[in-house]
Amino acid sequence: MSGVRNYILVTAAYWSFTLTDGALRMLVLLHFHRIGYTPVELAFLFLFYEFFGIVTNLLGGWVGARIGLKATLVGGLGLQVAALAMLAFVLPEWPKAVSVAYVMVAQALSGIAKDLTKMSAKSAIKVLVPEGAHASLFRWVAVLTGSKNALKGVGYFLGGLLLAVLGYAHSLWAMAAGLVLILVGAALSLPQEMGKARTKPAFSSLFSTSRDLNILAAARFFLFGARDVWFVVAVPVFLSATLGWSFTQVGTFLALWVIGYGVVQAVAPSVIGLWTRGDAPQGGT
Repeated sequence: MSGVRNYILVTAAYWSFTLTDGALRMLVLLHFHRIGYTPVELAFLFLFYEFFGIVTNLLGGWVGARIGLKATLVGGLGLQVAALAMLAFVLPEWPKAVSVAYVMVAQALSGIAKDLTKMSAKSAIKVLVPEGAHASLFRWVAVLTGSKNALKGVGYFLGGLLLAVLGYAHSLWAMAAGLVLILVGAALSLPQEMGKARTKPAFSSLFSTSRDLNILAAARFFLFGARDVWFVVAVPVFLSATLGWSFTQVGTFLALWVIGYGVVQAVAPSVIGLWTRGDAPQGGT
């Protein structure tokens, strides 16, 4: 029963983080576009977010096994609060070069935070799923990933709405305050030893020796890169600058898109099960 409780707490914290993650993307993009940043300058604002997310994805599981999922989750939430606070201090009169460098550093913290919390939530699923139950694990991960994207879509809408109603800095402080409450709750409620490996994994265990897994990882890297080329900056800027949409309209459109994407991810196991007769995919290429 404690495993279920811990999983619910971790998932609730992850969902709360995901709302701020989606909202932050809209806030940064629309605010800096409004004050005159070009699409290329906007793309640089998100460069470190993506890069350090990749680095954290590589190292997160190894770190979590050594220090525990509670530490990685609370650390991720804390980094996101720090990133929100940093971004709230940016002023329009700053030189562009200074603003871009400063925002890139804050976005790097947010990228690390995102993947630390995501890794913690997905790893916590193993507490519920019996060892060897690959089909159940696949379904649980798909549901969690789908719900994450659906909530990130809600975050896009929230970001556009907050920017229109509260303004840039007040929106960031409001999200930081809400996340602090979640952080304190997680720190007080979760057991210290959750997710710690009994034996410390070697650093070499980070690298897979499976050819199939490495091919799938490379394909995923290029797949998400191709998506972000147009989705992260180009589409929102086009909707705002060319079509004249309001912040709330841009956020709503992107929210519906990502929510639909999340629904597809959540039902993926059922669709794949039609071909695999209920078995989990084995990762073969």
